[in-house]
Amino acid sequence: MKYRAEINVMPLKALLDPQGKAVTGSMKNLGLPEIENVRIGKHITLEIEAPSKNAATTRVDEACKKLLANQIMEFYEFELFEN
Repeated sequence: MKYRAEINVMPLKALLDPQGKAVTGSMKNLGLPEIENVRIGKHITLEIEAPSKNAATTRVDEACKKLLANQIMEFYEFELFEN
């Protein structure tokens, strides 16, 4: 069965996010001072062939841990959808 994974990778809340800080500052310069605490991350979509949803979940989790997220600086979460 084919599944689609929607993965969000974000910097850990305890760490400084320089990109987010720069965007937050720019919001004030653009006349949008009510927008604050911007955090910048990445969104990854992938497809996986697996015999079950549990098997797909295990493989996507493994991909996140091994390649897609740096667990020292980032956390991730994902959802699986049947294609």
